[in-house]
Amino acid sequence: MSKKADAMSCTHSRADRLNAAPRCHAKSKRSGFQCQAPAVRGKKVCRMHGARAGAPKGERNGNYRHGANTNEARALVAQARILKGISRDFLSGLSEAMAADR
Repeated sequence: MSKKADAMSCTHSRADRLNAAPRCHAKSKRSGFQCQAPAVRGKKVCRMHGARAGAPKGERNGNYRHGANTNEARALVAQARILKGISRDFLSGLSEAMAADR
């Protein structure tokens, strides 16, 4: 095969792959037709309809203030509540045992 024939077969296969790519599932409000842009790999929508949307996590987010409401802080508060409940149960059992000894 010549170089020209190789180049044509490569572009043909690439075009076929692009045409066979899954399409965006977003629909237009006005026409009701589905978006025809290729979907981002691993997503159901294209880049224009939110496949890469979302704010960065933590301090990289522009609205980050102090970290009191981060997932890590909330998990720490939940663990503290569990420990508080366990210690309350332990201490109430201990006080009942001491009262029974008297």
